[in-house]
Amino acid sequence: MSPCCLLALLALIPLTLAANPGVKVKLTDKGIEYGKQIGMASLQQKLKTIKVPDLSGTEKVPHVGKVKYSLTGMTIVNLGLPKSALVLVPGTGVSLAITNAFINLHGNWRVRYFRFMQDRGSFDLAVNGLTITANIAIKSDETGRPMVSTVNCVANVGRASIKFHGGASWLYNLFKSYIDKALRSALQKQICPLVADAITDMNQHLKTFNVLAKVDQYAEIEYSMGTSPTISKSSMEFSLKGEFYNIVKHQEPPFSPTPFSLPPQGNNMLYIGVSSFTPNSAGFVYNNAGALSLYVTDDMIPPSSPIRLNTGTFGVFIPEIAKRFPGMMMKLLVKTVKEPTISLEPNNVTVQASGTVTAYAIQPNTTLSPLFVLNMEGSVSAQLNVTGVKLAGAITLNKIEMTLGTSYVGQFQVQSLDNIFLMVLKVVVIPKVNARLEKGFPLPSIGKMNLVNTQLQVLKDYMLIGTDVQFTG
Repeated sequence: MSPCCLLALLALIPLTLAANPGVKVKLTDKGIEYGKQIGMASLQQKLKTIKVPDLSGTEKVPHVGKVKYSLTGMTIVNLGLPKSALVLVPGTGVSLAITNAFINLHGNWRVRYFRFMQDRGSFDLAVNGLTITANIAIKSDETGRPMVSTVNCVANVGRASIKFHGGASWLYNLFKSYIDKALRSALQKQICPLVADAITDMNQHLKTFNVLAKVDQYAEIEYSMGTSPTISKSSMEFSLKGEFYNIVKHQEPPFSPTPFSLPPQGNNMLYIGVSSFTPNSAGFVYNNAGALSLYVTDDMIPPSSPIRLNTGTFGVFIPEIAKRFPGMMMKLLVKTVKEPTISLEPNNVTVQASGTVTAYAIQPNTTLSPLFVLNMEGSVSAQLNVTGVKLAGAITLNKIEMTLGTSYVGQFQVQSLDNIFLMVLKVVVIPKVNARLEKGFPLPSIGKMNLVNTQLQVLKDYMLIGTDVQFTG
């Protein structure tokens, strides 16, 4: 292999890795049916805006001669789309088929005949057997949001019957076949443009997709589509980036998403697969932002606890502290030294964290005097849940191992401090973390979307959320 070819292949590697999504969203037949119901209501309102132009002309009527006529003020009084189907077209989009639709119109007529005679009245037009077929393409727009467009549309106005009322309506009945044809043609010309408008209007709703969702002052999540959706006969699957970024500056982590596949389930409208890459990218962002650190002071310890953060308590185990810093309060700085690692296994979420605990004595002038630094390796388990349109959770401590990193008060047995630091972790640090996790992180959503009948499973390397959807407003 030539050096140029080798360099070209190596250059493609990062692009290939980046192509894997962190999050996948699958819309099932059940979800598509729900979307169709919403879409048909919108389309029905759009078709009710049909404006039939006034018609006028001259017809030759046996035994009467030339008759000048006009039909004006035509308005739709009823419109129904009783039967419709939305079918997935693999690799393309969806196909919409509407059959047995009907439209009822009411208007006014006016005639002039025998040069000087004229009359007027009203009429009702009933159109039945209206059919509409449209193919709709679904792809990603330039912002990474889904976008729909009409590929083609065919409308056919079926049977029509017109009934004239009042005055010389008998005249119209003599040439109503001409009028019937003209009205059907006028209706047919307007239907497909209105269908295309209704489909285009959907993009305004799709633009509410949270392609960049703010989490807090540190982070945001990008849910942009990397490619157009994958469409099969039974589902539509969207591949989303699913990556946390620093809210000020986007920086890629030193790891990439690994491929994963959603199982063939269809009991819910929607399935959201969140790979381990997504929470790990969160750990990368929060660690780099310095957000995974906490100062612990004595007022954060429950008053009932016999263990206090002062040199008296620690001096029992490390006499040099009591000797050099008598009667002083203490402060602990707990922080990570690298991003935590989140592992997803069936029914199990584990977080491995490496950090340090630095102990300080607080001098009377508030100066902090370092006492020691402990290296800490910890493991916690997480329980996840979906609340609203957010993924939330809580952690519990599995184990912790501490070793002495640096001491400014001589050597001592770290194990003698185990109970103190276990207490600090359980009553201060973990509750603080859980308070943040309880607020949750935004899931992919559109507009005023609510998730109902939600179940969450933790599988190998990803979590699967199965849910139904309701839109409000």
